[in-house]
Amino acid sequence: MDTENHSMVTEFIFMGITQDPQMQIIFFVVFLIVYLVNVVGNVGVIIPIITDTQLHTPMYFFLCNLSFVDLGYSSAIAPRMLADFLTKHKVISFSSCATQFAFFVGFVDAECYVLAAMAYDRFVAICQPLHYSTLMSKQVCLALMLGSYLAGLVSLVSHTTLTFSLSYCGSREINHFFCEVPALLKLSCTDTSAYETAMYVCCIMMLLIPFSVISASYTRILMTVYRMSEAEGRRKAVATCSSHMVVVGLFYGAAMYTYVLPHSYHTPEQDKAVSAFYTILTPMLNPLIYSLRNKDVTGALQKVVGR
Repeated sequence: MDTENHSMVTEFIFMGITQDPQMQIIFFVVFLIVYLVNVVGNVGVIIPIITDTQLHTPMYFFLCNLSFVDLGYSSAIAPRMLADFLTKHKVISFSSCATQFAFFVGFVDAECYVLAAMAYDRFVAICQPLHYSTLMSKQVCLALMLGSYLAGLVSLVSHTTLTFSLSYCGSREINHFFCEVPALLKLSCTDTSAYETAMYVCCIMMLLIPFSVISASYTRILMTVYRMSEAEGRRKAVATCSSHMVVVGLFYGAAMYTYVLPHSYHTPEQDKAVSAFYTILTPMLNPLIYSLRNKDVTGALQKVVGR
C-alpha cells in the first residue's frame, strides 16, 4: 500500500449530488437555467462596462472584475456537473481533476480580494470623497486588481501542488460533484494532518484578512452615513452598501462554512448543498444584486443590444 502514490491513480469517480435518475434530470434542468442566467448576467455586466467610456470608473472597474471571476469559478464547475447529470459513470481523469481544482481555487481566492477592494472603494467614496480621485487613481485600482489575481495565483499553485502530490489509494469515489479539497483528502492514504493544518491556516488568511477589510470599511461607512444630514444621500449610500453586504454575506458565509468550520460539524450532503449554493447560485445573484438594477449599467447594456 505504501508504494502506491498519486502517479498510479489515473481517474476519480464523482458520487454527484444525487444517485436518483429522476432527480438528476430535475437538477440538470434547474442548474442549466441557473448557469445560463449566470453567464448572460455576468457577460451583460462586463460588455457594457468595457464598451461604455462613461462607466470607466473605479466602481465599475471592480464590478467588471467581479463578474469575470464569478464566470471563472462557476465555469470551472458547472459544465462538468451538468454533463455528469446525464451520464451514469461520472469519471474524471487525475489531470482533469487537478485542472478543475486549480481554476476553481484561483478564481475563488481572487474573488475574496476583489470584494475587499470593492468595499475599500465604497469606503473612500463615502467617507473620503474629497480625496477619492487620489486614493482611487487608475494606478491604485490596477494595483488592487493585480494583487487580487496574484493572491489567487499563489493559492492556485500552492494548493494544487500540495493536494495532488498526496498519495491516493483505495477508493477512487469522490463524495462530491467536483474536485474539492475536503472530499479529496478523504481519499488520501497518507497522513494529511499537517497539510490540513496548513490549509486551515491559509483559508483563514484568505478569508478573514479580506473579510476584516470589508467589515472595517462598512463599519466606517455606516458611521458616516448615520451622520449625514441629507436624506437622499443617506438613502443612496445605504442602498449601495446594503447590496454589497448581501453579496459579501452570501459568499463569505458559505466559504467559511466549508473551509473554516470543523468538518465534524457538517455532513457530506450539507457540504454539497452549500457548495452548490456558492459555486453556482451566488455567481448568478451577483450581477442581479450589484449591477443589473443599476441604471448606468442597464442603460449601457441597452445601447450595446440596440447596436
